[in-house]
Amino acid sequence: MSLIPLANRQALVRKALEASHVDGFFLPRGDEFMGEYVAPYAERLAWLTGFTGSAGMAILLRDKAAVFSDGRYTSQLRDQVDASQWECLHVTNEPPGPWLAANGKGLRIGYDPRLVSEVQLNALIGDGHEFVALDANPIDAAWSDKPLPPESEVRFQEEAFSGEDSLSKRRKIGGALRKAGQEAMLVCDPTSLAWLLNIRGDDVPHTPVVLAFGILHHDASLEVFVDISRVSPDAAVSFLAVSILPPQDLPERLKALSGQVVRFDPAQTGLWFIQTLSQAGAKLARGVDLCALPRACKNETEQSGARKVHLTDSTALCRFLHFVSREGTGLRETRLAEILNDFRAASPDYHGESFPAISAVGPNAALPHYRALPGEDRVLEANQVYLIDSGGQYSAGTTDVTRTIWNGPEAPPAALCEAFTRVLKGNIALARARFPAGTTGHRLDALARYALWQAGLDYDHGTGHGIGSYLSVHEGPQNISSVARPIGLEAGMILSDEPGYYLPGEYGIRLENLLLVRPAPVKARTAFLEFEVLGFAPFDRTLIMASLLEPEELRWLNAYHEDTLARIGPLLDETDRTWLAAACAPITN
Repeated sequence: MSLIPLANRQALVRKALEASHVDGFFLPRGDEFMGEYVAPYAERLAWLTGFTGSAGMAILLRDKAAVFSDGRYTSQLRDQVDASQWECLHVTNEPPGPWLAANGKGLRIGYDPRLVSEVQLNALIGDGHEFVALDANPIDAAWSDKPLPPESEVRFQEEAFSGEDSLSKRRKIGGALRKAGQEAMLVCDPTSLAWLLNIRGDDVPHTPVVLAFGILHHDASLEVFVDISRVSPDAAVSFLAVSILPPQDLPERLKALSGQVVRFDPAQTGLWFIQTLSQAGAKLARGVDLCALPRACKNETEQSGARKVHLTDSTALCRFLHFVSREGTGLRETRLAEILNDFRAASPDYHGESFPAISAVGPNAALPHYRALPGEDRVLEANQVYLIDSGGQYSAGTTDVTRTIWNGPEAPPAALCEAFTRVLKGNIALARARFPAGTTGHRLDALARYALWQAGLDYDHGTGHGIGSYLSVHEGPQNISSVARPIGLEAGMILSDEPGYYLPGEYGIRLENLLLVRPAPVKARTAFLEFEVLGFAPFDRTLIMASLLEPEELRWLNAYHEDTLARIGPLLDETDRTWLAAACAPITN
């Protein structure tokens, strides 16, 4: 935590901007690696504005300032950011481009080219202002007590978990480069580097990666820029045909690519790389990260690992749900999250949360990305909604699951039950879907929303995101969202299924399982796919309005609960198993 008062930070940064001869500064939330989760040294947006959400950006001008985020964080922005210093804006409804066009006429706007991608900057470029790449970041100049970058050990992800050795992966990607007529590719996404090299680390919270860049050549050789003292002896076996170079060598190695065709992902690569390569005379080839799709399509070993860790994780969640039903009343949100983490930690393969658990009581559950803080969190009382969205990192995979429950003893309100059941119908509709191979997530998104739409309800977030294999809990390139992406779903991908509904000031509902894409056993002229549900935990029967469920939905729900009892029941003690049997008993309408 910085000792510099939050109220003083704008003035300090503006002073640094004056020294750089610019009139403003654009600051995205993120680090040089464009990741969602960042190490403390890179929490520049939080330091400057107080906003701690995982997505956002700020624009600081001489006499105006604004911070932007999406619908998940509307209330959090309002609560964390000083409205006397910052305008708090919805990034979709009030985008930064038009705001800058209205407020930045004739101004020189600085940016850190290591933190800003080409895609980000292009969305902001306008006729009335000029963007200026700065050699030094003004936030860093003002943040005098900034933490040091992390230096965790580089660990080996054994082939028993990865399913393929690093050289094999690099040969495939190298072959794709040769086919595209390209000689090298920048690897700027730490999750891609971790997948490609079969390594893991602890440089950022919740995502087991090493913050390092790589240059992959078409002959499958790889240059990795990381302090060699960090590489464990076990990990060294994965570094065949790999050069380990100190990070300070990166500029010279980029210049050595002069005359070569170099591929990079414009959404994942800082503009500094593009500028350096251009000045060196390299030929720039914009294209998607060639590691992203094979990383997303889990091989058989990774699929088996996902199934295994979900049994472990679901056992912990079921134990927790039983605990809450017995002893949860009177406990604070943060304490409940700790207890769930303790249940998960009973597994020797557990490495920690895959994201900070969203443990939310009553009106806090209406904040989709609420984060409980000690001393500021609510107590779970009788006759309230409790939402728990959490996940774990295990050696063989990553989990993410959400359940919403009613903490009786009184019966829940009918309106709550109706909303819950409509969310459940959306979860079931997506889980039951069959679709042609190559269908995009955008085309499936309406399945999860349809039942809500019929009652004039909706939710302001995506329905599903990709999941890594002991990597990022939010992994591309696939997703399920109302925002179109051109990535078709393929067998082996894992996505979340998490529709919701949020009534501000009252409650929130979200129900989430993870889904594995697999071939569908149907006779058709073209290949069809379907989903395999990976997680197993009961949906709260006290909130289910069975009369709203269609017969096929009810059959699916009862079969899911029967499967949950069969898979998880034997892993529980007698007391927990008795509770699970009651929670999974058939429902009739």
